[in-house]
Amino acid sequence: MALIKEIVQQALTIGYLSVVAEDELRSQLQSNYDSEDLDAWIILQRSVVAGDVKQESRRKKVSLSPKAKDASSGIKLAYQMAAEIAYAAAIALTMPKNTKDQPSLGA
Repeated sequence: MALIKEIVQQALTIGYLSVVAEDELRSQLQSNYDSEDLDAWIILQRSVVAGDVKQESRRKKVSLSPKAKDASSGIKLAYQMAAEIAYAAAIALTMPKNTKDQPSLGA
């Protein structure tokens, strides 16, 4: 079973994420993973949103109407925001816990 980092590196290298690799990522994200894996996944999400990595599962067989394109761009923005929130959460989770030597916001 490949690690998230390895799957992401391959997708970034070839610019393409297959359905098989995507399924493997889903499987890995349901089990234990470390902060490096989470960082790699976030980088992959950003690359997909930026168009640097194409997803096989998202290939469009027909062209979209202008209305569908507007909806698609709104979904893309929401997806990017969710990736940014996940990134911020990952950073927050890797920060050291508050001790008596470190003041908190409420103290």
